[in-house]
Amino acid sequence: MQTTTTTTNPTVALPETAGKQSATGIPAPAPKFTSYQVLVIVLLALTQFTVVLDFMVMSPLGDLLMKSMQLTTTQFGYAVMSYGISAGISGLLTAGFADSFDRKKLLLFFYIGFILGTLFCGLAPSYPLLIAARVFTGIFGGVIGSISMAIVADLFSFQQRGRVMGFMQMGFGASQVLGIPISLAIANRMGWQAPFFMIVGLAVVIWLLILVRMQPVTKHLESKHQKNAFRHLMHTIGRREYRVGFLATALLSLGGFMIMPWGSAFAINNLHLTKEQLPSLFMVAGISSLLIMPLIGKLADKVDKFTLFTIASCWLMVMVMVYTTLTPVPLWVVMIVNVLMMIGIMSRMVPSMALATALPEMQDRGAFMSINSSLQQMSGGLAAGVSGLIVYQASNSSPLEHFDRLGWVMVGITMVCIFMIYRVSRIVKYKQQQQQQASAEAEVKAG
Repeated sequence: MQTTTTTTNPTVALPETAGKQSATGIPAPAPKFTSYQVLVIVLLALTQFTVVLDFMVMSPLGDLLMKSMQLTTTQFGYAVMSYGISAGISGLLTAGFADSFDRKKLLLFFYIGFILGTLFCGLAPSYPLLIAARVFTGIFGGVIGSISMAIVADLFSFQQRGRVMGFMQMGFGASQVLGIPISLAIANRMGWQAPFFMIVGLAVVIWLLILVRMQPVTKHLESKHQKNAFRHLMHTIGRREYRVGFLATALLSLGGFMIMPWGSAFAINNLHLTKEQLPSLFMVAGISSLLIMPLIGKLADKVDKFTLFTIASCWLMVMVMVYTTLTPVPLWVVMIVNVLMMIGIMSRMVPSMALATALPEMQDRGAFMSINSSLQQMSGGLAAGVSGLIVYQASNSSPLEHFDRLGWVMVGITMVCIFMIYRVSRIVKYKQQQQQQASAEAEVKAG
């Protein structure tokens, strides 16, 4: 009965039938969102907000956490890395059966595990227990993003996904506008554990909303396959076009997470900002993300996604080198540089993720998104661990040394990413041309 409800629901636009794209790569006008699609976007964006905040809060809390627990840069890098590695392993383990269940039920299951893990982080009294809590949180939280992307691919056409990704990425900006400043404020007064308790309370409410308001997502179950979980995983990994997407995602995350964990430590110890100024810094960057993401999403549905990605990448490379070589300057200068760099980072994510969702077939989407998300998490975790070995801090109040080297590493990886996303774009365009040709031939035969 659940399958019938989902299949016949007129509010769900399937990606293979809604909207067409010309051979030149210029998308046709996309259909408007239905009221149910808007609800799904809101629920997924709220989920994304809590998961992103749980991970992102480690960066602004970095200086406070390192000083509270007397951690070195290497130890803090491992604390960030532990989440990413466990999330990646979890994604690989769940990839094989991700397409065998109702995606709503999967989302609810892993989200409740994420809530418990976040609670354990707030209760951790020591560094080893904090590492264990981050591992537990990563096991569950790392899969949520891939489930959300699979739901998006099932319920929205390719011509709509740029806008959907734009709104979902607003969770990133919202975590900075609201979550991170509030987290920093209560952390300064109540300790670094307090933000994790705040996330738990908010996530419980969102979990209940998903349980009550979201419909089952079971359309993919109609495309039955006879592979078991392991064979389905191997089948997904074995496809050449999928591997191109996996490598592109891994490189994007590897470069993107190089400098992110060190935001607060660099701002306080190198740029001489105060901990009271940090909330304003992150809030301004978050507001810029909220303003730019919907615009980038609409643009990604109107122009070639690879072109947009390339422009954003070139912009990012310039701003990364400016940021990583900054010396003590007024707060407003740091804000401007941070905003300009954030625009480059987020403007890459929207077109690249929209292209990634077009690679897998419907029956492979859950597995593809799980593997893609796991590689993203593992690459991000690896980047945090490696960057912790590159930067050096003589004491908890000393400036970070060798920070500019991270900038050069990120620039090099970004250049390789442009080539990889170019390959993804070519595969997607070829696939769409084949689908249009098959559709045209079917219409001729029917006529």
